[in-house]
Amino acid sequence: MSWYPSHHRGFAYRDPHETLLATETQWLDWSSHCTLQGKWREAIIRSLITLRMLIYRPTGGIVAAPTTSLPEWVGSVRNWDYRYCWIRDATLTLYALLSSGYRSEARAWREWLLRAAAGHPSEMQIMYGLAGERRLTEYEVEWLPGYEGSRPVRIGNAAYRQLQLDVYGELSDALYACRRYGLESNPDSWNMSLALLEYLETIWQQPDQGMWEIRGEPRHFTFSKIMTWVAFDRAIKAVEQFGLEGPRAHWEKLRAEIATEILDKAYDPERNTFVQYYGARDLDASLLLIPQLGLFAAGGPAGARHGRGDRARADA
Repeated sequence: MSWYPSHHRGFAYRDPHETLLATETQWLDWSSHCTLQGKWREAIIRSLITLRMLIYRPTGGIVAAPTTSLPEWVGSVRNWDYRYCWIRDATLTLYALLSSGYRSEARAWREWLLRAAAGHPSEMQIMYGLAGERRLTEYEVEWLPGYEGSRPVRIGNAAYRQLQLDVYGELSDALYACRRYGLESNPDSWNMSLALLEYLETIWQQPDQGMWEIRGEPRHFTFSKIMTWVAFDRAIKAVEQFGLEGPRAHWEKLRAEIATEILDKAYDPERNTFVQYYGARDLDASLLLIPQLGLFAAGGPAGARHGRGDRARADA
C-alpha cells in the first residue's frame, strides 16, 4: 500500500518482496550492533528496536510515544498527546542507546537537543516537536469520539509552557552520560550547560508543576529539587573527570544547600520516607530513583547531608 500527494505524478513501483527483504536486512544489521550480551539479550534488542522506531531520523528527535489521546483508563479525560520530544523521556532513551553501543543515535539526539534548546536559558522548554518546534498549542477535536468513548481527543500539549525544574537536571545528566560513554566532545554542549546552570541558580527555589505535569497550583516537588541537585552534581563531575572549566567550589556550595533543603523539607523521619512535595504526606514513585541518581545510597539519607551522592546514574 502506497500513497502520494495529488499534485505529484505518481511513484515508481517497488516490488513488495524485495522491500520486505531490504527492511528485514536493515533491522537485522542494526540489531547486530548491540554490545550487550547475556541471558536477556533478545528482550533487550526487542526493546531497543522499539526505541529506535521512536526516533525521527532526519533530526534525531525522540518522541515519547507515537500516539495521542489514549486514556489512562477507559472513560478518563486524562488522555494527552505524547507525539513530542520530552527532554526527560529522551534522556532515559539516551542511556539505553549509549549503554547498548548505539552512539550514532545518541549523537543525533544530542545535536537535536543543542539545536532545539538554543536561546536564552529562561526559554528552555520541557518538550519540543520532532524538528525542534516550540509552539505545541493544545486543542480538542470535538468531532472524534475518542478511544472507546474517552473524550476529548487532543492535539498538542499545553504542558510545553510549564516550569518543570527537573529537566535542567535531566539535561545535565544526559550530557554527562555522553561524556562518560566516550561520545566525542561538542564545545556547544558545555557552553549550554554553563548558561543553564547560571540561570537554574536563580530559580531552583521556585515551585513548579513537577514531572507529573499537574495543571493546578505549582508546588515544591521533591523530585524537581532532587534533579536540580543532579544538575550541579553532574557539572561538578564534568570538571573533576574531564577537566572542563567551571566554578566548581560555587557549585559544590549550591549542591550542599539543595541537599540540606531536601532533607529538611521533603523527608518524613517518622515514616522514614521522602514525600511528593514539601509539607505533604503523599508518596511518589519517582523518588525511587533517588539512590540511582546519587543523592544518597539506598541504605538511608545520611549521605545526602554532605551534599554528595555515592555514584551517578550514568555509572550504574
